[in-house]
Amino acid sequence: MRYEIKGEPMPVVICHLEAGESMITERGSMVWMSPNMKMETNAGGIGKAFGRMFSGEAMFRNVYTAVGGPGLIAFGSSFIGSIRALDIAPGKTVIAQKRAFLASTEGVDLSVFFQKKIGGALFGGEGFIMQKISGQGTAFVEIDGATVEYDLAAGEKMILDTGYLALADETVSISVEAVKGLKNVLLGGEGLFNTVVTGPGKITIQTMPISGFIAATGLAGKGN
Repeated sequence: MRYEIKGEPMPVVICHLEAGESMITERGSMVWMSPNMKMETNAGGIGKAFGRMFSGEAMFRNVYTAVGGPGLIAFGSSFIGSIRALDIAPGKTVIAQKRAFLASTEGVDLSVFFQKKIGGALFGGEGFIMQKISGQGTAFVEIDGATVEYDLAAGEKMILDTGYLALADETVSISVEAVKGLKNVLLGGEGLFNTVVTGPGKITIQTMPISGFIAATGLAGKGN
């Protein structure tokens, strides 16, 4: 499989497949494809299906296979931002924001990841439940807005507003902590919880998570 990413700030990834190669997506992200791409919907196992559901994806997945010759399929982003290609392999597992997964080659597994300190994180909102992308292959993920990356040394910490962590190496420790001080909570306007990441490993921060966009534009609770 070879690919090209086009069209930011509302990008698509165009995947070129050889005969018999397949792509997997967890939701309706297919934008266009060649007529020889065959779609099959399955759960991929009950346990994995529930894991995908808790991580923000659908219980069922669509598998697209090139039949009878080379095929083409494009997957589109659902929000302004970028699409990243991740090389997934044993020892190169990635933790991603909820609903980040867009598509992948066969051999990539998607499951739920819970941040540490569950007692506090239960109230941490968007940042509590994340996605674990493991296995072997190429995965494509959506990132909201622009990105900033940091390589954290062992024991080095960074505090993020909850929902702004897009990607992290599996070696990074992730937890949710309450904002300290009643005055800060009531008057600070920054919410009740922060996400604390501790190295070693790389983290990718997104500048405008969709939850922040909704809050900033006042779209929450409004109808069409």
